[in-house]
Formats: sequence, C-alpha cells, structure tokens
Amino acid sequence: MVLLEFAMAPAGQGTSLSAFVARSLDIIDKSGVPYQLTPMGTILEGEWDQVMGVVSACYQAMSADCERVSVSIKVDARRGPGGRLHSKIAAVESKLGRKLST
Repeated sequence: MVLLEFAMAPAGQGTSLSAFVARSLDIIDKSGVPYQLTPMGTILEGEWDQVMGVVSACYQAMSADCERVSVSIKVDARRGPGGRLHSKIAAVESKLGRKLST
C-alpha cells in the first residue's frame, strides 16, 4: 500500500493557480482513490499503479494547455492494509492524548 503526496502546478500561468488545481482535484475525486487535500498538495492512498495513474492523469490534463509543469512527489510504500491515510494521524493523536488540527 502506498501513501503518495504530490503537488503539481503550471509555470507561467499567473499568480492564481486555483483553476488548474481544481481541474486536478476533479480528476482525483472522480478516481475513487482515497485522498486528503492539504493547502500545499494532495495525499493519495492505494496501490502503486493506481496512485501513479491518478498523478499521470492530472499531469496529462495540465500539460494539455500548459507549456511547463512542476511536479513534486513523496512516497511512503509499506506492505499491509490500507487506511494509513487516517491511522497515522490517529496514532500520533493517541500518543499526545488529544486531537490535532488536520
């Protein structure tokens, strides 16, 4: 099972990139892959080919009308069941004995 965090943005498209980000989030949301949106990127959870397929689909959509695209990807691959998207946060909160802002 893979947790994949990525951020993707076009270069040379002005200062507000929310329209491009929204297009990617539409692809992510429709993919059925569990995800968590953060202010600086998106975290996907699934099998390697599944999450990389979502990233590729986002790239294809963005590169269709953007000359340059910047992509940052961080991966944590671990054998075992899914659910780490939320269980990793819960484990830290348990150790602290309180909820955190997520």
